[in-house]
Amino acid sequence: MVSIADFFTLKFFALVFVGSLLGLVVGALPGLTVTMATALLVSITMPWPMVDALAVIMGVYVVGVYAGAISAVLINIPGAPSSVATTFDGFPLARQGKAKTALYAAAIHSFIGSIIGLIILLTVAKPVTKIALAFTPFDYFLFALFGLTMVGSLTSRSFLKGLISATIGVILSLVGMDPVFGVGRFTFGSTSLLSGINIVPALIGLFGFSEVLIQISQKGLGTIAEKIVKERVDLWEIIKHWRLSIQSSLIGTFIGALPGVGGPIAALMAYDAAKRTVKRPSKPFGEGAIEGVIASEAANNACIGGALIPMLTMAVPGDAVTAVMLAAFYVHGLRPGPTLFIQTPELFYAVVIGGFVGAFAVLILAVSLAPLLARVVTVPKCFLLPSVSVLCVIGAYAVNNSLFETSLMLLFGVLGFIMRMKDYAVAPLVLGLVLGNMMDFNLRKAVALAQTSDNFWLALVYRPITLVLILMLLFWLAFNLRGIKVFRGEGR
Repeated sequence: MVSIADFFTLKFFALVFVGSLLGLVVGALPGLTVTMATALLVSITMPWPMVDALAVIMGVYVVGVYAGAISAVLINIPGAPSSVATTFDGFPLARQGKAKTALYAAAIHSFIGSIIGLIILLTVAKPVTKIALAFTPFDYFLFALFGLTMVGSLTSRSFLKGLISATIGVILSLVGMDPVFGVGRFTFGSTSLLSGINIVPALIGLFGFSEVLIQISQKGLGTIAEKIVKERVDLWEIIKHWRLSIQSSLIGTFIGALPGVGGPIAALMAYDAAKRTVKRPSKPFGEGAIEGVIASEAANNACIGGALIPMLTMAVPGDAVTAVMLAAFYVHGLRPGPTLFIQTPELFYAVVIGGFVGAFAVLILAVSLAPLLARVVTVPKCFLLPSVSVLCVIGAYAVNNSLFETSLMLLFGVLGFIMRMKDYAVAPLVLGLVLGNMMDFNLRKAVALAQTSDNFWLALVYRPITLVLILMLLFWLAFNLRGIKVFRGEGR
């Protein structure tokens, strides 16, 4: 009989830590993803015992998700899509000479988010899975539509401009092969566009390359922040936001348990909730509020525990990384699901304990490396901007080893530069890009299924979860009317 104590060995801890170092590298470098690293590990660790393979994979997974915050804070390029919301306040903090504070906040609350997500995985996996798997395609459509109501929160000044930005994102998300009819949409004869617009080069262009263009246009060759060397980090100012961290972690865990939704939406929704619930932020959101970094990082790391719930209990992956982990189980001749806890409980323990050790590795690596990493913002721009540009090109190319992705990144960089110069926020565009395809596919699937029933509308909406989501959506739309009033005021 396997017990938890059997995993407290030097070998198991060392394997998780090796995975953590790898996760730090792939997470911090734009273009290299945790999914890519996990896929490589599955092939490398194939001859290994499954417990050892899971130890390394969990180290990569937990630390890799956190590490996306490093480049998001220091150079305004999210290392992973789930770190998009971290750039909103993380980079402004770095420009104010508080890069170390932002990095410590990201690490501490990534740790809290990871722990909460894993505790929920350990205690209430089965009930959460039942709720998550009860979602129909129309529920997913409503959920994505609910996500679009965040436009008001992601737009600092003009609601109309945020709405236009989100609409552009939704339209761009429709580029590619139609999932229902199998024909190309908005591809203009390009075979490269048939697979759609990859989110990673789009993020690198919108946040990273556009920032380079803006800095060049301002003709300033100093440093991003001069005060970093003398910065003193007040840990209590970071830890005292534990209630916000718990709130964001719960949001992240629940969204993570919804198959196919993932960390970017969890982080954006937690950021939106923080903006609505924190009455007196340290600074306005979008201008360096530490609460924005905390909400985003707690949610995206808590998403790990949530994504593992349906994968381990029902063999349904919650995100791309757990899909690769699922493949690893099958490669080793194992099958996750209800029998996992009876036939191979040691694998469940390996995942959970590996996650806990990975969470502590986040703290250790952050404390040891954050002061060194934070000095990046003291490098003069004449050296930093060319380096960031090269990093953007390499990161985009690494996605598919394709010059097409690099060209896409450059196009999104120019688009982001123009939008930011004209005071259009790029975050709503990313939101539309992430949610648009999900809305399109699930709405059409839901309508097709409802058309086969006797009563179309009853089949579409007459379910408890659907009715709750509709009520939530109506409530938030009414709440956002304030933004529409601002728009009317601007029009006068």
